[in-house]
Amino acid sequence: MNITGLILTYNEEANLSRTLAKLTWLPRVVIVDSGSDDGTKEIAKGFANISWYEREFDNHTNQWNYGLQDTEINTEWVLALDADYQISEELASEIQQVISQNPSENAFWMKFDYAIDGVTLKSGIYPPVRALYRKNFAKYTDDGHTQKLQITGETGDLKQKAIHDDRKSMKRWLTSQWNYASLEAGKLLASSKSTLSRQDKIRIRSKITPIIVFFYCILIRSGWKDGLKGWQYAWQRMIAEVLLQYRLSQERSKN
Repeated sequence: MNITGLILTYNEEANLSRTLAKLTWLPRVVIVDSGSDDGTKEIAKGFANISWYEREFDNHTNQWNYGLQDTEINTEWVLALDADYQISEELASEIQQVISQNPSENAFWMKFDYAIDGVTLKSGIYPPVRALYRKNFAKYTDDGHTQKLQITGETGDLKQKAIHDDRKSMKRWLTSQWNYASLEAGKLLASSKSTLSRQDKIRIRSKITPIIVFFYCILIRSGWKDGLKGWQYAWQRMIAEVLLQYRLSQERSKN
């Protein structure tokens, strides 16, 4: 099979076993770890197709590029996943079929269902990711709090969806959101207005964005139909926006 899995990890014992259990069809899955001190390594070593690498973390872009270039990936295709992504049997079959057909596309967008503690939400939003791509046409670059995959050539779409289900603690989630907000605020304020999306322009101009996001999730996306998990999701999205607004305010006060 002409494809290798690639995953970055840091203290992912809450998620990794579920993710790797869905990837046993891959001959090799490369894990690049940033110095986990929980059970992440032990979980990974329990799967026969894992190649384990460790690299001190500096930023996500360099971490992903290290995984691509310095871990002896010699397959044409790479399936790059976060440690909280789960690939269904239907999606795995579609991926294998797509790459066997030698498509003209050099990458494929993967869509997601959002889940909390195993419960899939109808109101959940998670953006598509170009997770499947030809290695020799790919490179990661910085993009605010995360990285952006640069692809040379055409990009297609996978029909089946993956599942995003992050089960790390709330304390870890809050720490991550604070770090994300700090990086995203810097990116937004440094970008020209012409390059910003409509959503990002609203974030910069309006301080009530957290309230807008909360009611969007509950009412427009019908989060109330998802029960307690729907309310939890809406609160989390609101908190993330509150942190971003706070960091935007802090960055503006420096000028």
